[in-house]
Amino acid sequence: MAIVLIGPPAAGKSKVGKKLAKLLEMDFVDTDAIVVRDHGAITEIFAEHGEPYFRRLERAAVVEALAQDAIVSFGGGAVLDADTQHDLERHVVVLLDVDAESVEGRIKIDGKRPLAPDIESWKALVAARRPLYERLADRRIETANRPRTQIAQELADWIHSAGEFSE
Repeated sequence: MAIVLIGPPAAGKSKVGKKLAKLLEMDFVDTDAIVVRDHGAITEIFAEHGEPYFRRLERAAVVEALAQDAIVSFGGGAVLDADTQHDLERHVVVLLDVDAESVEGRIKIDGKRPLAPDIESWKALVAARRPLYERLADRRIETANRPRTQIAQELADWIHSAGEFSE
């Protein structure tokens, strides 16, 4: 079983996931990193092949990641796939959520989000996905203006109290 972090682009899934994995002494797997490792930069994949092609690559990365007992960070749109939604029923799913104000600077800085290159497109994307994120999540954590270490510790405490991954 994996502990899967889902949520909007730039919510901190990868950074919180790495810290949580360290606290729980588990491996960390990032589905976007798998795609990049195997196929190259996500922005280039989108530009050359389009979103449907990327989603197929992403689905394969999800299958690989969920086969491990690990902390798994999904790309923001990985949950759009129906098979992935079904797979998540067997895992602990945490929604890392963030508001537009907190994300705006991150979006402008990194320039690596093909579906959310600016804050207005980010808002529209998140509004469309929010019901799905909320339906899939076992727990929701707000990440805006909070230290990632604090968020990771809160999640680790919750996982231990819920009996998940206890020795």
